[in-house]
Amino acid sequence: MSTARIFPIKESPSELISLRKKQTVYRIEKRIIWLLELQKDKFKTREALATYLNINLRTQERWILRYISGGIDELLTDKPKNICSRIITSEIHQGLSKRVNSSEQPFLGYWDAVQWVQSEYNVNIQYHNLRKYLIQHFKTKLKTPRKSHYKKDDQAVDAFLKTS
Repeated sequence: MSTARIFPIKESPSELISLRKKQTVYRIEKRIIWLLELQKDKFKTREALATYLNINLRTQERWILRYISGGIDELLTDKPKNICSRIITSEIHQGLSKRVNSSEQPFLGYWDAVQWVQSEYNVNIQYHNLRKYLIQHFKTKLKTPRKSHYKKDDQAVDAFLKTS
């Protein structure tokens, strides 16, 4: 069993209690409860504290690192996870941009884009990741024609289009 990582908690218990009362989001309130329990020194191991709060040990470790690096303000803020793609480089992005906007040789679908990236850049990108990237950056979408009835008469369609 691992023991709790020892680090100084700068806020007093009364400060933490007043911060807890102000919180409207339980996810953030749980972090303040975690700090309060660490100050009380009620639990001997990290596992016991994690079980009490119903959180994972890795979550507790991330909270410790956030508190050490930025204090209470860093711990209580949830930053959006805007992680740039590590697989799709700027070179691949430029190639995708040219190919998506090309009128002579566009992609026939997302599978075609996956195969093209594999053949051109020798990078294996999963279908769903590339599809999400293309939709997010280039606003692409699959265009499928409406289904046509198998008994449709082509001559009747031509006659209709000539009259209208």
